[in-house]
Amino acid sequence: MAVQSEPDYSLFTAQEIEFVAEDELIEIVPNMRMDPLNLICGDFGPFLPQIAAQVPLWLAVALKKRGKCTIRPPEWMSLEKLTRVLEAERDSEREFQSLPFHYVEISRLLFDHARDDIPDIYMVRSLIEDIRDVRFHKVQSSLESFDGRTSAVQIKSLSAMEVNIVRPFVARALQSFHKLDGLLPETDSMPNNQPQEADKAAKARRVLRGR
Repeated sequence: MAVQSEPDYSLFTAQEIEFVAEDELIEIVPNMRMDPLNLICGDFGPFLPQIAAQVPLWLAVALKKRGKCTIRPPEWMSLEKLTRVLEAERDSEREFQSLPFHYVEISRLLFDHARDDIPDIYMVRSLIEDIRDVRFHKVQSSLESFDGRTSAVQIKSLSAMEVNIVRPFVARALQSFHKLDGLLPETDSMPNNQPQEADKAAKARRVLRGR
């Protein structure tokens, strides 16, 4: 008899999540002229010197490496906004602040390839790390509330990396709860079946005695 395999709850790697994040749009300021680029994901350009344009993050990094542009960090990466987000995350024990789904991957790519384009980069990096740590602690606290009555989990405003870490645990925990829940009715029903079995045995004995 074939044994049913366990569902695959494997994680995406950090590189795979980063690859997906590279399709996010970001603003660049070219220092060259270039005709429009007709790509599968869309048309971008034409590019003119000192005229801002939006492109996928992977294209921005490629142009930056060739010295063809500077990258404008997104507004949410400013010191002021990150400070407000961190304060709000600390003030709320359950709610998560709204951040881009790929905020971790976007910031990491910009730290690696556009350091000179990020004002106060060390402070920005520190704030993002603090935000990530606070959010992870809140995720752990949310998961501690799991019990056998849990049938679904809803945590709003998680990022891609946070979802990737939480998903395998949640899926396995819910599956275990459901398996245990499926066994309980069988255990509970055993005492109720005992009188019925006793009645059947008594009837069988009466029939035998009549013979």
